[in-house]
Order: sequence, then structure tokens, then C-alpha cells
Amino acid sequence: MTKPQDGLSIGELARRTEVPAATLRSWEDRYGFPRPHRLAGGHRRYDQSDIGLIEAVVRLRASGMSLHAAIGQATSAAGQPEPSVFAGLRRRHPALIPQVLRKVTLLALTRAIEDECCAQAERPVLFAAFQRQRFFLQSQRRWNELARTARVMIAFADFGEPAAANRPPRGPAPVRVPLPADAPARREWTLVCDCRDYPACVTGWEFPGQAQAGDASRRFEVIWSVDPRVVRDAAVICAQLARSAHPGLGPLLDALPSEPPAPASADLHRATGLLTRMTGYLEKAEFLTPSSGSGTSAQAGWPVELPPGHPTSGPAM
Repeated sequence: MTKPQDGLSIGELARRTEVPAATLRSWEDRYGFPRPHRLAGGHRRYDQSDIGLIEAVVRLRASGMSLHAAIGQATSAAGQPEPSVFAGLRRRHPALIPQVLRKVTLLALTRAIEDECCAQAERPVLFAAFQRQRFFLQSQRRWNELARTARVMIAFADFGEPAAANRPPRGPAPVRVPLPADAPARREWTLVCDCRDYPACVTGWEFPGQAQAGDASRRFEVIWSVDPRVVRDAAVICAQLARSAHPGLGPLLDALPSEPPAPASADLHRATGLLTRMTGYLEKAEFLTPSSGSGTSAQAGWPVELPPGHPTSGPAM
């Protein structure tokens, strides 16, 4: 018997919701839902509230909604969106390896994802967290260009009023979603490119106590991935965050990809591990050491000082 204070076992949850336990495990692996807590022995336990959430997902699926959209709507309606992309991915994918990177290194990593994934992907869904509006404005031209081929493009920052989702701007442009001052995502640097052919995401939270640090030397704890399931989870978290901050975006966010993400191959995992190690070495490389008085570059709204001749130095795009 499951003790009430321990929560529901997955078998009991399956019986109460009439959703097979294997299906619940598959949902958890792909979408981080339902989210169990673990006993000391590692067994899953669920809250009573998970019953209603699962039943809501089943009803939305019966109405024709895709699974990831149904999960997003059910959890958002229940007031349970993830407040942080970084923390949400760490909970759902504990095998991801966090790295401490300076902003100048994170800048190069983000630029690579933009150029490779956003430029070549077919109709990607893009999310980006800029922290502050002034960073977004400094790279707005570049992001307007990226928005030309995007299916959906959402930018988070300390914007004022949200742009109306049903009133498109002149020409392609990201939809701006303001985040309140106490939102955990306001401390984060995030880029998510969810698409079938070039999925990738990177997210990092800024360490506190860096008010006196130079801009390029600000440190972030970063995770990144090209695993389609990790990228889809990041997109779902961003969509929930956007819907929570700007409810009028609901119809726009229904355009997110409906097909389930493909599992990552063993070769992809090996390549990711190699690139993670390479990023760690690059962080320590002497040529990435910022120097004052050099050129300025802006990437995802992050102007930093770079050494002369650095491959990403130059004017903001």
C-alpha cells in the first residue's frame, strides 16, 4: 500500500486516470510531464493534483490538440509553468553538463547556434531571453532578419507593454514579451531553436554579486544541447512562460511543432560531449581574454568588449 504522505505510485496514478503507466513514463521522458518526486529508493511518487492535470491533457488531446500543446495549456492553466528555462531543463535532464562560462564565450556559442540553426533551419520556432530591453534593441536588426523565416519568434526582456499578438508590426519582427523584475528568467541568457532539421538550445543563469565585473567577464552557469527532446522541452518551457506573461499569445503558440521530437542517437551524444569539452578549453584560451579599448560586438543583445582580430568582433548586426 502507498502511504498517503508519500503520494501516488505510478500504478495508482495510471489506474485513477486510465492512462497506462508506460504512456505516463513516455510523457515524462519527452515532455517532463507529469513531474514526480522521488523517494529515497528512487521510486516515483505523484501528487493528487497530477490526476486533474493528466485528465485535462486527455480532454485536450481528444479535442484534436497536439500532445505538447495540451500539456502546455493544462499546466499553464493550473498555474504551473516553469519560471526558469535553466532550472526546468536541469530538472528534466539531469545528465546535461553545466559549465561556468564568461559572457564572451557564451557570446560565441550563441552566435554559432544562430548562424547554423537559425540560418539553415526550415521555419524554426525561436525563443530568446535578453535580460534587458537595451540589449535587445542593440541587436534588433539582426533578430528582425532572423524573424523573416521563423514560424514563431518570441523575445523576453524587461520590456514595457507587450506588443499585441494580433497586430503584426511592419515587416518581420520578434514578439516582445515583458518579464517582471522578480522573474527568474530575467537572470537568464537563453536561445532556443526548435525545428526538425537543426534543433539547438543554450541557456544560462547569471551568478549574483557581479555588479563590479566587466561586461565580458560576467559569469554564467550554462547548459546547451542539440538533443531534439531537450530542445523541445526548452521550447515548451518558453511557451508556457510566454503564455503566462502574455495570455494573448495563446493562438500564436499553438503554431509550435506538433510532431514528437526524435530521440538523440549515440553519435549525437558523443559529439555533444566532445563539443562540451572543447567549449571548456576555449573558455580558458588566452585569445578569448577580453581587453579594454577593443571592438564591440552584440550577440543576442549582449554587447561585449572583444580583443582585436577576434572572429566575432565587429559592429552589432
